[in-house]
Amino acid sequence: MKKSLPGLARSMLDSLRDLAPIIAVIAFFQLAVLQQPLPNLFELLAGTLLVVMGLTFFVFGLEMGLFPIGESMAHAFARKGSLFWLLAFAFALGFGTTVAEPALIAVAEEAAEVAAAGGMIENRPEALDDYALGLRLTVAVSVGIAILVGVFRILKGWPIQYIIIGGYVGVMVMTLFAPEEIVGIAYDSGGVTTSTITVPLVTALGVGLASSIRGRNPMVDGFGLIAFASLTPMMFVMAYGMLI
Repeated sequence: MKKSLPGLARSMLDSLRDLAPIIAVIAFFQLAVLQQPLPNLFELLAGTLLVVMGLTFFVFGLEMGLFPIGESMAHAFARKGSLFWLLAFAFALGFGTTVAEPALIAVAEEAAEVAAAGGMIENRPEALDDYALGLRLTVAVSVGIAILVGVFRILKGWPIQYIIIGGYVGVMVMTLFAPEEIVGIAYDSGGVTTSTITVPLVTALGVGLASSIRGRNPMVDGFGLIAFASLTPMMFVMAYGMLI
């Protein structure tokens, strides 16, 4: 515990440094451009302190827990030598982290309300819940498949650029045929999936796996899983919109 205290202090200083530009921009435009005092100054200071503490504990927790466990599990599966269980773990990790992603939950609920207001679905609580859940599960399955494909790419050593280019060509083609109401949601789904829960574990998995396989460069082969996780939800959500 004593050894972790310096690390916690360092994380807090890093959080203050990262938030300083945001605070400076808000203060400049509020005081110099709008020439108005900051409203509810005490609440703003208290909220800023909570943000700093939250960001500090979050980053420190990643360094202590999520990154090490992701890398250790990747090493363990590589040593086990079972392709089936490695791919099953990759899919389950992508699905599990995405379905629990707070940003995705919020976007799915908002999309359900907008769909009801636009007459795409019935404006009933059950219909709203079903639509939001269906959207979350669609995105979660797509991310699970994306991580599975990304892990298989690391194992085979395939160049990432050709897969990504082909995927975005597919996104552009599907955009031409998907309902207009679902295109924006699909594009946003690609962003909200790569957030606080998904990114650390998926990144640790890729780097740990590439480090465990002879002939793989962690810098070249270990990264890129997040790109797959951003790409596939756009395609799956547009397909979801076509079916519904």
